[in-house]
Amino acid sequence: MKILISFFLFLHLVLQSQQYSWSTLSMPPATTGRYDDVFFLNENVGWAARGGAGRIYKTTDAGATWIQLTLPNPTNEYYRNIEFLNENIGFLGTLNNSFYKTTDGGTSWQKVLNISPAPQAICGLDAVGTSTIYGCGAYFSPAYIIKSTDSGISWQYIDMSAHATALVEILFIDENTGFVSGQDNNGGVILKTTDGGVNWTKIYSGVVANEYVWKIQILPGTGNLKMFCSIESVAPNSGKLIKTSDGGATWQTKSFPDVDVQAVGFINENKGWMGGHNTGFYETNDGGTTWTNLGIGGSLNRIFFINNTSAFASGRNIYKMSTTNLSTAETNDFADELKVEIFPNPVRNKLNLKVNFVHSDHILIGLYDASGKFLGNILKDDIYKTGRRTYTLDFPYPSGVYYLNIHSNIGRMSKKLIKE
Repeated sequence: MKILISFFLFLHLVLQSQQYSWSTLSMPPATTGRYDDVFFLNENVGWAARGGAGRIYKTTDAGATWIQLTLPNPTNEYYRNIEFLNENIGFLGTLNNSFYKTTDGGTSWQKVLNISPAPQAICGLDAVGTSTIYGCGAYFSPAYIIKSTDSGISWQYIDMSAHATALVEILFIDENTGFVSGQDNNGGVILKTTDGGVNWTKIYSGVVANEYVWKIQILPGTGNLKMFCSIESVAPNSGKLIKTSDGGATWQTKSFPDVDVQAVGFINENKGWMGGHNTGFYETNDGGTTWTNLGIGGSLNRIFFINNTSAFASGRNIYKMSTTNLSTAETNDFADELKVEIFPNPVRNKLNLKVNFVHSDHILIGLYDASGKFLGNILKDDIYKTGRRTYTLDFPYPSGVYYLNIHSNIGRMSKKLIKE
């Protein structure tokens, strides 16, 4: 017994002192949108899904080389996430009313048509056990979950509007116990089920309207007690890390340097990384109290751990974590944001917007006053064609300074306007 305790103490000390680094893999960079998701079955076999101008890639050699797979649909779709039950059966979620399944490892894809009502978007996927798959959506609302217990042959649609207004992430630890996150009318929200989605309990409720709990990580080896989650916020509020050591009974909140934080991943209670639409890897060694910009990566959305020495992340590119000194900086050679023009500014009784969409998209615009108070969403639109659109909206608000928070598939940004 003493030998066993000594071994685990030694392993703990090794992991605490381990030097980790991130490198950029050699694959086509996302010149519009980003790589929204990466998923690995083991250290060698994995897949990556690129968002705007969607592409799918597969590796069988731990990310050293990638092959581009045949697209399930030649049209311009935004691929949001990818998940596999085994080397053959996998699923691809989009933000374009399309959901796909493969039974040959991604060589070919078939559209899933037997979900009623049909989901508008799949923002989160999680495969658990040998035959169960969960999905959730949508960041632009409504809130719902899809579930299959027979490897995607049949599906159940779960209306979640009683619990949330939008869902973006889902994570299960077994076929029955899991979590889903997004937002409700008060702010970010995390829900828990222990009966496969029949009943849900709210374990986290935010207090800043229009924030999202974007990603959830459960620290391996802790059951579901220790969790780290990212909160995407809206200026002037900061993005945040929230964490719990008691399964969600209590939460700690830590500020993060970027508003639009999304990706989160921790090796242990102290060391981890976060990033978002406007950042690459930020590292903490004190549980999120302080952060250091590593100068690596860009537009991070997912950090996926295989074990304590191997992980991948998706963003502007696909990134690999190792314990060797291979960190490589990355140059962002284009502005990854929606082009939005307000005219005229100052505005009077009408707000005119010109928006240039570079691919199929969704747009959700929230209005804030000068103090940062959320006044409500004033525009929601689904975009199926590229090009410029013009919107004219009534603006029956008092004179003063306002901010528009513009949320699309490729990120969030704020614009200032003045009402005369």
